[in-house]
Amino acid sequence: MQVRVVVLGSSGGLPTPERGLPAVILEGGGWIILMDCGEGTQRQMMRAGYSLCKKMKVFITHLHGDHVFGLPGMIQSMNLLNRIHPLEVYGPKGLKDFIEDTTISTMSEPNFDLSVFEVEEGEIFSSRDLVVRGVWADHSRANMSYRVNFGRNQGKFHPERAKELGIPEGPLWGMLKSGKSVILEGGRVVEPKEVLGEIVPGISVVYTGDTRYCERVVELANGADLLIHEATFGSDLAERAREEGHSTAEDAAMVASSAGVKKLILTHISSRYPDAKILEDEARRIFQNVEVARDLGAYDLKS
Repeated sequence: MQVRVVVLGSSGGLPTPERGLPAVILEGGGWIILMDCGEGTQRQMMRAGYSLCKKMKVFITHLHGDHVFGLPGMIQSMNLLNRIHPLEVYGPKGLKDFIEDTTISTMSEPNFDLSVFEVEEGEIFSSRDLVVRGVWADHSRANMSYRVNFGRNQGKFHPERAKELGIPEGPLWGMLKSGKSVILEGGRVVEPKEVLGEIVPGISVVYTGDTRYCERVVELANGADLLIHEATFGSDLAERAREEGHSTAEDAAMVASSAGVKKLILTHISSRYPDAKILEDEARRIFQNVEVARDLGAYDLKS
């Protein structure tokens, strides 16, 4: 199993000559996932070799402009390119109105099927080889941090065990395969672990959006292969970070260390840091395997 992570934009609030606004591509197992869609994302996708006509899901962390202003333009370009694949967009409450208002007022309503899902904490999307979960982080407005698990998450299903337990072949088998418990006639509860082999972990990536240090994010990121965490400010502006609902590089490193992740990428870098090495150095005092995101930088994760 291999997942490629491509940073499309790593600035926070304002773009700079070196950094675009927040957006990250996660690609693996036949899936293309776009996390956030700051202004200019569609051009960065083209530069990185991603077509706007491919199958894709979009996950928005929150409705601050630097994270969503790229959506209307991307939808318009998809129209001009005669996109035929449906597009699913997930994010906090208000996202549907934002997309409708901006596309209708500019006469760029999608010519393809567009579904918008306003999300809550917990499991947001699930398929055989992709699971997306989210928790509310701690920002100045509702911000959903996401964990994306690629690969098979449940162990191999053993039909002989199911038959021995008296579970009839059919929908109940499907529920157990997806990791859900079932209730048999007579009231007996059968747990997935009774009919599944060892869990295959796959590859997990956590993307925070904007947040202060947050224990819910620590729990979400537990044991992840990669944590992409905002680090808007350095320790010199720690008080401002708290006031505005952001993290310092040290905060991000504390999350990575507490969660036991394998690698940390710092993103959402304030334009006041043209040389962000100072942020990387601050984080490395707490967590060693860290680097500052670079636009169009690619990272390959393997299981």
